[in-house]
Amino acid sequence: MSKGTVVLAYSGGLDTSCILVWLKEQGYDVITFLANVGQDEDFKAAKDKAETLGAKKVFIEDVRAEFVEDFIWPALQANAIYEDRYLLGTAIARPCIARKLVEIARREGAQFISHGATGKGNDQIRFELSCYALYPEVKVIAPWRIPEFYNRFKGRKDLMEYAQKHGIPVPVSPKAPWSMDANLMHISGRRLSGAFAALGSDWSDPSPSQHAPADLYMMTKNPEDSPNSADVLEIEFKNGVPIKVVDVKQGTSKSSPLDIFSYLNLIGGNHGVGRIDIVENRFIGMKSRGIYETPGGTILLKAHLDIETFTMDKEVRRIKQGLGIKFSELVYNGFWYSPECEFVRHCINKSQENVEGKVQLSIFKGQVYILGRESPKSLYNEELVSMDVQGDYDPCDASGFIRINAVRLRHRAKLSS
Repeated sequence: MSKGTVVLAYSGGLDTSCILVWLKEQGYDVITFLANVGQDEDFKAAKDKAETLGAKKVFIEDVRAEFVEDFIWPALQANAIYEDRYLLGTAIARPCIARKLVEIARREGAQFISHGATGKGNDQIRFELSCYALYPEVKVIAPWRIPEFYNRFKGRKDLMEYAQKHGIPVPVSPKAPWSMDANLMHISGRRLSGAFAALGSDWSDPSPSQHAPADLYMMTKNPEDSPNSADVLEIEFKNGVPIKVVDVKQGTSKSSPLDIFSYLNLIGGNHGVGRIDIVENRFIGMKSRGIYETPGGTILLKAHLDIETFTMDKEVRRIKQGLGIKFSELVYNGFWYSPECEFVRHCINKSQENVEGKVQLSIFKGQVYILGRESPKSLYNEELVSMDVQGDYDPCDASGFIRINAVRLRHRAKLSS
């Protein structure tokens, strides 16, 4: 008898293909779900593969539009960036995927969900916290935390032998021993460990000092090889999200959220924008190296920061900056569907009501240069800031302002003398 139905978050790669077969060996009926979040994938081949391996049903859902509107745009409003560098491309995608995974599990009456996230990474937390928040009764099968599984498969070599034994095609070449996570927002690269990595690579040294191989980068050109002339864009914002991008040279424009983001990825990738190589702190308590390419997201972050500062009150923005940091930590750690993250998103969304206008920028050789901005909600007062016009400001008032702010400094100096 079947132990029940499990919906597997499926990628078509080595791990989840082996997990699919292993779950069937354990007596489960397996439904696979593959989300199209913008990765370069042969979805028909993945569907055929899952059916060949015995999946009871296969769902492939295009969630790109909702990924942009419901997840990337709120992150942009927050200027979300983890530990000052990482734009959260993987972390933002996980609650989007989990939402659809739960929708399918409920619709199909599945009691279980499963995933291929490792027992050392962040994704296991992100997937499971999201699923529990949306489907409290669900049971999770996490093979990489089950001793029977991880003692049997101690590394990629064991998985490959299992795949060969069960006729599972292996899409990862030994000449590319790094794992990739790709979506519309970014591509991340991490070195695989153990015997699989040793099969052949220019990146066999795990040291963070070892330079990543050039062919790891898939979304962006090397800035040295990028065009010798800049692309000039104008991005229009309303309520803190882009509503239009105009290519000034070409005279073309994009206006749907998905088209805007895809076009900025194309322009940014062509100029090598958005590459970072970092060591970050995982939620689970260890440091890991990640190499990320986020071309469109990097362009939008620069533009949004500019129009936000132009239109937002100074003290509101100071509070909002703190909320952005908190939001970034919550998303990185997997708490998108928590009450605190919902509250923070609500506050950030409120702060964006007047973030409206156009930003002109230049994209060139890995860099984004702001050229100018305009807004009907601008708080910039040219007369007030001018050195040539006094305007509605009395310079004499500054004397008292300075003296009041100096009180504690002078008092401290007297005490320490």
